[in-house]
Amino acid sequence: MKLFSPIYEKVMQWAAHRHAERYLAGMSFAESSFFPIPVDVMLAPMALAQPHRAWRFAGLATITSVLGGIAGYLIGMFAFELIEPLLHSAGYWARYEMTQEWFTKWGVWVIFIAGFSPIPYKIFTISAGVIGMAMLPFVIASVVGRGARFYLVSGLMVWGGARMEAKIRQYVDYLGWTVVALLIIGYFLYF
Repeated sequence: MKLFSPIYEKVMQWAAHRHAERYLAGMSFAESSFFPIPVDVMLAPMALAQPHRAWRFAGLATITSVLGGIAGYLIGMFAFELIEPLLHSAGYWARYEMTQEWFTKWGVWVIFIAGFSPIPYKIFTISAGVIGMAMLPFVIASVVGRGARFYLVSGLMVWGGARMEAKIRQYVDYLGWTVVALLIIGYFLYF
């Protein structure tokens, strides 16, 4: 079933859209504080569609993601009581509790790791605000972690270029269904 091919084609059109940078900035900001979809799903196609601007896109995603992380921090610091029910209903409560333990063990390194990894960064930004982590180390770790991730994604797209884009286009449905299967398996293993 070719479900992912049309989606991929649409994303590639959006990636070349004249407002694509605005969408990327908005998505990067939102993903760091409340939005569930990772920035990579927009950054990678944009870097593929316009490789001469890939580094600019990575920088934009980094800056706006860190600003979104600061918003998440402020949510945790000043409005945690309002979002606590959402963490429960969205199934993030166990992850939130786990991040609290990680902050106790590893401190600022948790922000760096969360910024780079596919772990939901927003949980860590909110948690950092709840515990009152010092702002400067939070921002520095966020810049390094998020920057490393976004520049790596853009770099891989530039490196792979048209050849990678052709391979992705050829196998996008297989890749999409594999990701869906892994998410379902992960869900049942985790819960």
